[in-house]
Amino acid sequence: MPDLLSVYDFDRREADAYLSEASRMEALLKKGKPLKLLAGKITANLFFEASTRTNFSFQSASARLGAMPLSFHSGTSSEQKGESFSDTIQMMDGYADCLIIRHPQPGMPQLAAEIAGHPVINAGDGGNQHPTQALIDIYTIRKLKGKIDGLNVTLMGDLKHARAMRSLLHLLAMYGANVTLTSPRLLAMGPEVVLRARKDYGANIREASKPSFAKCDILYICRVQRERFADPDEAVRMSQEFRLGMAALRAAPKSMAVLHPLPKIDELPKEFDSDARAKYFEQAKNGVPVRMAILKRCCLGK
Repeated sequence: MPDLLSVYDFDRREADAYLSEASRMEALLKKGKPLKLLAGKITANLFFEASTRTNFSFQSASARLGAMPLSFHSGTSSEQKGESFSDTIQMMDGYADCLIIRHPQPGMPQLAAEIAGHPVINAGDGGNQHPTQALIDIYTIRKLKGKIDGLNVTLMGDLKHARAMRSLLHLLAMYGANVTLTSPRLLAMGPEVVLRARKDYGANIREASKPSFAKCDILYICRVQRERFADPDEAVRMSQEFRLGMAALRAAPKSMAVLHPLPKIDELPKEFDSDARAKYFEQAKNGVPVRMAILKRCCLGK
């Protein structure tokens, strides 16, 4: 059965298949009927890093498909006694039919896939990749706007450390969106990510030091990831420098949708949550049908 480790591992045809399956899952959920597509299967969430949405949406997706989710947290596991990552993976591979892994170090889900006999899903590895979040984002954008090709999308915030942004940029390029990258200079998107998107898809990507929303269809903003800074004071300074106020948001187009991978800290004002353009909680909700589609494909095949 297939792993899902990186957005670089699948093409648009496969991405379309995930999105179509997610639409089907969402329709079935709305009918309220129990699904048994993965009855008898066990999925294991192996989270070596804190998570709310990814962890619980995968658990919810597993349960709604009729599978039994197991939850592993490194803080209460034998990792505290010195058990190696390799031994943990081999052990859990004997307990579950699918391993969902989040880890603070890049490349660990890929290592797990080399060790495990069952499918491995990357639920975020350091500042590297977050392919399931990127699929949720693309699914949400298409639901909101009816298309992706030709949309003007601004990615704003800590683009250096945000794995969701790195994965999303590649999929936006794959689907033909026009992308503006807006961040402090020290938090700019890695040039290798931008170059690959341009090389693979001829992507229209520009960089800007300050946001401009005049023709923006989608604003995707993320927090400054303080946990990935060597200097905590620098992280705080960057957080204070790059946040949006209500005045800027009120001046933005009424048709603009605002997304956020969450958690949000202070980069958006709390009062914006009630604005009709705030779509990030809807985006988080979409995580369940999209991850249902991913689990179905990984556990059952294409």
